[in-house]
Amino acid sequence: MTSKVGLVYSDEYLKHDTGDHPENSKRLEAILNYLKEKNLLKNLVSILPKKAKEKEIEYIHSPSYIQEVGEICRRGGGFLDPDTPVSKDSFEVALLAAGGVFSAIDRIVDDLDSAFCLIRPPGHHALKSKGMGFCLFNNVSLGARYAQKKYNLKKVLIIDWDVHHGNGTQEAFYRDPSVLYFSLHRYPYYPGTGDIEEIGEGEGKGYTVNVPLPPGCGNSDYIYIFKELLSPIANEFKPDITLISAGFDAHQDDPLGGMSLASQGYGVLTSLVKEFSQGIVSCLEGGYNLKALRESVFTHLDSLASRPEGTRGPRGREFNLFPKGGMDYELPSRGVKEIVEKVKGIHSKYTR
Repeated sequence: MTSKVGLVYSDEYLKHDTGDHPENSKRLEAILNYLKEKNLLKNLVSILPKKAKEKEIEYIHSPSYIQEVGEICRRGGGFLDPDTPVSKDSFEVALLAAGGVFSAIDRIVDDLDSAFCLIRPPGHHALKSKGMGFCLFNNVSLGARYAQKKYNLKKVLIIDWDVHHGNGTQEAFYRDPSVLYFSLHRYPYYPGTGDIEEIGEGEGKGYTVNVPLPPGCGNSDYIYIFKELLSPIANEFKPDITLISAGFDAHQDDPLGGMSLASQGYGVLTSLVKEFSQGIVSCLEGGYNLKALRESVFTHLDSLASRPEGTRGPRGREFNLFPKGGMDYELPSRGVKEIVEKVKGIHSKYTR
């Protein structure tokens, strides 16, 4: 049995001109060409993104920051911080990126099981009043608020498997029990947030779950975390919709990540998310080795569209969710087991 999966994409996303910056338009072109080559596009429902209104961007960002980004772009471009370039078209493209997530949510509510947003610029580092880490507007956070405001979806789960912690997403919902933010990320690493003790404040205590990891973690570690931590927490929370900050820079070949996930590992993680999700909207974040990125996105999308018991690797071979070979989820590193137990201890007092 297959699932109905949408793909949000527009050539307009290529107009966010960052030159030879690691986050550039070649990333989207590589993914799209690979999906065509592997004949996966024919199985996906094309979703044309709408442009978000500036008032909708205010769900997360301050009016002064929105105005600042617009003015820099209208002057021809510049930098929001040393890592975050913008061009003359970047403001409009960023509105279209956020609106692409809105368009995906519209279709999930209407008729699709899941959707992948092949969008840029990415978003999860964008704070209320500051762009950073290649990010302008926080696409996933905006999507969470859009789902709540337009469709009254009361409980939103955000899973962030990018190798970098989503400090902007955490900031947006740190006091909010209606959005559960679950992040696993390399730590200490950019941007420096995401410690295990960061669990939320006020009514939001227990609704931020950080799993800080040492470098080198791979398939078995990630799968173990999803099985031991994410699945029980998500099943208790019972989300009305699940959003994924889908960074693919924890891949073993990524130049910025320092982790050891293989492409097929993302397919396994995706299948685990499907087990507790009523609808999934996944949004591209990081991933900077083009070959690794395109293969990882393929396995992610193929898993969204496939039978629950399996998915295909980037070379078309079917593989089981938990094969006995190199992806034995029962054998994580000792350090990861210790981290998982510490997270369990900290969060055991909270009900969701």
